Amino acid sequence: MINAGLNYFQNKRVLMLQGPIGPFFNRLRKDLIDAGATVTKIDFNGGDWLFSGKGSIQFRGNKASWPAFFERVVKEHRIDTVLLMGDCRHYHRVAREIAHRNGMTIGVFEEGYVRPDYITFELFGVNANSKISRVPEDYLSKPKLTVPEVVQIKNPLWFAVRWSMLYYGASILLRPWYPFYEHHRPLEFSESWPWLRSYFRKLWYGIIEEGIQEELVDNLSGKYYLVPLQVHNDSQLQVHSNFSSVQNFIHQVMQSFAKHAPPDTHLILKQHPLDRGYNNHRPWITELSKVLQVEDRVKYIHDQHLPTLLDHARGVVVVNSTVGLSALHHGIPTKVCGVAIFDILGMTCQCELDNFWLEADTFEVNTELYEKFRNYVIVTTQVNGNFYRRLDGPVNRAGVIWSKQSSN
Repeated sequence: MINAGLNYFQNKRVLMLQGPIGPFFNRLRKDLIDAGATVTKIDFNGGDWLFSGKGSIQFRGNKASWPAFFERVVKEHRIDTVLLMGDCRHYHRVAREIAHRNGMTIGVFEEGYVRPDYITFELFGVNANSKISRVPEDYLSKPKLTVPEVVQIKNPLWFAVRWSMLYYGASILLRPWYPFYEHHRPLEFSESWPWLRSYFRKLWYGIIEEGIQEELVDNLSGKYYLVPLQVHNDSQLQVHSNFSSVQNFIHQVMQSFAKHAPPDTHLILKQHPLDRGYNNHRPWITELSKVLQVEDRVKYIHDQHLPTLLDHARGVVVVNSTVGLSALHHGIPTKVCGVAIFDILGMTCQCELDNFWLEADTFEVNTELYEKFRNYVIVTTQVNGNFYRRLDGPVNRAGVIWSKQSSN
């Protein structure tokens, strides 16, 4: 369903690259055409082709030939606007640099900064590449924006699983037609095994971790620091931080905690649910905690209720996960160890990690700054919708978001 916002794209000549897994980009393509845009789509593999519909252009070359191919398509179709999902993938990074150099407008989709009811849509770039101001006064000096009424998102898990199976299956089966394509994640049938393993691990951890949340809430409230881990191949970790891996991050945090945290405090490392099937850090964390002599003060957990954990935390340490925004929403002192849009003076602790363990006791989140920042982010970069589960209408607010960002 088209709303007035998408009329912004009228007469635009749009090039779509890779979108989220599933039919989202194809539906958006149809909406853009209905709004009066001319739309061209490039497919890189069989999964892209499966969800693209008719008339898309197939790129079957290697990485070295991609820049010239992209520039040729842009010139032939007189493109002025490029849309893509995630700006750290190799093909997208190259395309974004060329598009920016040639004065084209770039629109980037990403998972929502504010979850679960939003997806992100920004001009130029997202996350560390975002143009969102990190200057506190840019928010404090202005009235708080009003957030539009939000449609709550129902669990999209099984839709995501369905689209993933179709996408990966088509990509693998049609690989001979795209012999040089390199995916940003493993593209093998063996990738189904971690997801199966994740299911059984969830059941197992539910058993062996029974009662841990009650222990944290009842006995350790205000005495633990929460460390939400990220997916091992998250571009936020790989591109926008100085950590070589999740384990490297864990090691530095545990070492700092052991040396500098008050002796009556605890460290709670929470596994990312999407990484559960790939990594089990328990043996390694257990061994490291013994070496650092903090084995009684460190816990590694999985599926406890995150908002409840945040409510009772003494502080939160993240690389650049959007869990940091959730922590600020709960008023919890937060230390960002990577690059994040919300790492702003007055909102997050700006001290070194070694000092954070003590500074968290006295640091207070500037709630006025946080609320104005959050509302600004929602109104200007967030689209009420979901990549995997169809909604009527809200996703088409992209045109409204685009208009607001263009006028800034």
